[in-house]
Amino acid sequence: MTVQTVVASGLAEPNGHFAHASMIEVPATARLVFISGMTARNAEGGVTGVGDITAQTHQVCRNLRAAVEAAGGTLADIARVDVYVRNMEDFQAVHEVRRQYFTEHAPASTMVEVSKFVNKDYLIEINAIAAIGGQR
Repeated sequence: MTVQTVVASGLAEPNGHFAHASMIEVPATARLVFISGMTARNAEGGVTGVGDITAQTHQVCRNLRAAVEAAGGTLADIARVDVYVRNMEDFQAVHEVRRQYFTEHAPASTMVEVSKFVNKDYLIEINAIAAIGGQR
């Protein structure tokens, strides 16, 4: 599936690794996949990078990749993400890591600062929507 990045001429250029919008032509054979919020929880059940937003963002992106691959897709199939952080001062660090994983296109994105997560050690959580299948 091809995700096309949309940058509107009437809007300021995005100040992070995201697009104003993502456009997908969804053929009948495609599937939409809604990926739950991924945190820095690793495969062993522990928290990767306690106190380290960069390490946690890497773990979150690896978890997103594992979830989308389990559904038959890749990170390139992700069209939208919602990012929740404990501290908006981490904006640049989060986007630096995201650039390393979302290399084909920058998904549409919203980033929000929150006061708490389920685990006190989490600094970031990202959920996603992917469109998988059809022709690339």
